[in-house]
Amino acid sequence: MNKIILLFFLLCTAFVSLSQPEDRVDTTHSLLENRYIQIEATQAINDLYNFEFDRSYRHFLYLKKQYGWHPLPYFMIGLNYWWRILPNVENKEWDEPFIAYMDSSIVLAERLREKYNKVEGAFFLAAAYAFKGRLYSDRNDYAKAAFAGKNSLKYLEECKGHEELSPELLFGDALFNYYAEWIPENYPLLKPLMLMFPDGDKQLGIQQLKTVARNAFYTRTEAQYYLMRIAYFEDGDYTTSIQLAEYLHETFPKNSYFHRFYARLLYQTGKYDQALNESYSILNRIDSAFAGYETNAGRYASFFAGHINEIRRDYEKAKKYFNLSIEYSEYGGHTDMGYYYYSILHLGRIAEAEGDTDAAKDYFKQVRKLTKRKHPANEEAREKLKEL
Repeated sequence: MNKIILLFFLLCTAFVSLSQPEDRVDTTHSLLENRYIQIEATQAINDLYNFEFDRSYRHFLYLKKQYGWHPLPYFMIGLNYWWRILPNVENKEWDEPFIAYMDSSIVLAERLREKYNKVEGAFFLAAAYAFKGRLYSDRNDYAKAAFAGKNSLKYLEECKGHEELSPELLFGDALFNYYAEWIPENYPLLKPLMLMFPDGDKQLGIQQLKTVARNAFYTRTEAQYYLMRIAYFEDGDYTTSIQLAEYLHETFPKNSYFHRFYARLLYQTGKYDQALNESYSILNRIDSAFAGYETNAGRYASFFAGHINEIRRDYEKAKKYFNLSIEYSEYGGHTDMGYYYYSILHLGRIAEAEGDTDAAKDYFKQVRKLTKRKHPANEEAREKLKEL
């Protein structure tokens, strides 16, 4: 989230407000609202979000052969690669094809905007630049992120006032409205920077996202994804978040990101039987090499399984899964994350409960060495060492 915030302001500092265009829209060259295209693309989109990436890719290639003059198929292939990246953003394997397809979408969207359909061209320009900007932000390339963001916001402004043409056009507006109010609330020092922008409206942004989630075709799942994250991370609304996570997981059961998010919410809301089943399912899919199921999902799922078994006093299973969480964290380079620290801390607790004082001390000393003094895990480890 911090990177998204930083990206937002890199974009915003370069943003120049444009007046809303009044050009008549040429719907002849519109694919966004073409029902025939939507029917053709339905399976490809479902496969994309269900992590059937190769099958989705083949569907979009077919659309590309038919509509190669339009940015839509190139953008959707780029989105296919984006969702390969999302479960573990440290993985750079798919960066190059993702950028290439988004760049192709941009070239064709510029032509579409200039010659045929200004609003639809602007939509794809805003979307492609936004996704590029987010990746550059994750890669800490903030100069490129700022450039991409500047362009995204410029073209987003051109889409305003035309939402009645397609609910897809409302998606970017919804995110802007939400975060334009949320950021100064949570980062007061940045309030002066917001004076150069239109006022945000979180509630309006949420309502717009809900409208997109109900009525859009291409951006529906993206809107649901943001609603789920906002409910969880920003509002602390576990009820709404778990409902969305459950729906997304049931709709796209092979999507590791939705699966992991759902398991996390089950664990945090005390639904331990379900959380344990989903955690075991995630771990089994990692072993079976399902697409998107990798070390990041493994460290989550194994920690949940370890803690639930610890609560149930099945210490052998608990130790097995805490050690597995440690292995996944080390293999994936996530040794500065909470699940790594707390897996070691919980192993110390179990060793103490089993009367193995020496092992308990070793675990607690590891936690102290790995964490800063004010970290809660460090504080508990210090207290435990005093008691032992």
